[in-house]
Amino acid sequence: MSDEGGTGPGTVRRTVGPVGDPVTVGWWESLWRPFWALPSAVVVVTVLAGATLPLVDEHLLGDVDVLFGGNADSARSLLGTIASAMISVTGLVFSITMVVMQLASSQFTPRLLSTFLGSRVVQVTLGVFISSFVFALMVLRDVRGGDGPFVPQLSVTVAFVLVLASVALFLAFIHHITDSIRVDQVVDRIARLTVEALERGSAQEWDDTSAVPPTWSQGDGPGVTVTTGSEHGVVSRVHLSALVECAERTGAVVELRTRLGEVRHRGQVLAVVHGGRRDDDLAEAVRDAIGLGRERSMTQDPEFGVRQLVDIAERALSPGVNDPTTAVQVLDELHRILRVAALRPDRSNLLVDGSGAVRVVDRPTTFARLLDLALDEVWHYGRDGLQVPRRIEDLLEDLVADGRPEHAATAAAKLAGLRRVA
Repeated sequence: MSDEGGTGPGTVRRTVGPVGDPVTVGWWESLWRPFWALPSAVVVVTVLAGATLPLVDEHLLGDVDVLFGGNADSARSLLGTIASAMISVTGLVFSITMVVMQLASSQFTPRLLSTFLGSRVVQVTLGVFISSFVFALMVLRDVRGGDGPFVPQLSVTVAFVLVLASVALFLAFIHHITDSIRVDQVVDRIARLTVEALERGSAQEWDDTSAVPPTWSQGDGPGVTVTTGSEHGVVSRVHLSALVECAERTGAVVELRTRLGEVRHRGQVLAVVHGGRRDDDLAEAVRDAIGLGRERSMTQDPEFGVRQLVDIAERALSPGVNDPTTAVQVLDELHRILRVAALRPDRSNLLVDGSGAVRVVDRPTTFARLLDLALDEVWHYGRDGLQVPRRIEDLLEDLVADGRPEHAATAAAKLAGLRRVA
């Protein structure tokens, strides 16, 4: 394990800013990430309960007054009603979820869909609804009439309690869905996660005056080119500590030729390894440290949060929607993000080992990149209106006044450029 804030053997650090490794996710958390995992677990527990509780009713419980007191016919009627009603409501919940996902995709951006599918409220609601249906069917098979009547009082009562829980969850589900598609909630959530990604790291890690920046050179001889091989996808994670450690082991320097959020196809270059001892495992270790996925993640990639906000603003400014007020709300959140970036130095592109030798040359995001990404497209689509140009000018003037000198100069140049083309 690396210690981002210290020095010494085995220590991995960035010369300015935190290392920025991906957040480690244990097997337990990974198990519950898929949308189907939690509902499936709830159904499995319900199946076990549906098989066990009738046995408890028959062998351990007698006639209990506080539990269901009807005969076999009334138990069958109640359980049948619960089963038919719950499967219908489950279909309704699925339909509402699909409609909301379609609305979010068309009104905001398709990149928000993973947020809705990851909601625990949606997952628990679907799980309990399906469980109510399954449990009622399982208990129904144990109800007996005739000469040897048997009514599982506890089981029928539990089925009724599940219906009450389903009603409560249905109300919570409707509240959650209506709240989650409000534009202020959507943009605030994206901005908050982006700010968290930008603010990671201690004050010591962000200190850019503590030492002279190290230098590095490519050295003599050709480097070892690391490609994607047969894989392709979005660069969704880069384990920088692992890159430093394997480069230190061979005395090499790893120069990344891609950055988070970029798409890499089969055979494209990911990194070049300069110098050091030739190690057959080095190229494979570098390739393993760079993860290719199907979609971007905000954990290491704050530009992805800005990209989502810009997408929302562009849709709001499209002729079919024509909602500049929403675009201004998005600019308010972009201002929040850019202020955080403007008050900190840019992350250095150099990562060093415990002895201070450069081992990885990274391509981190910079204030200038965030500024261009946040404003260029919104300005392009909204410059003919009244609200958007005025809000962008206010935003840039604030960054010029409060940002670090190098970032204030970048913002001033941006402001002057926009005024020239206005």
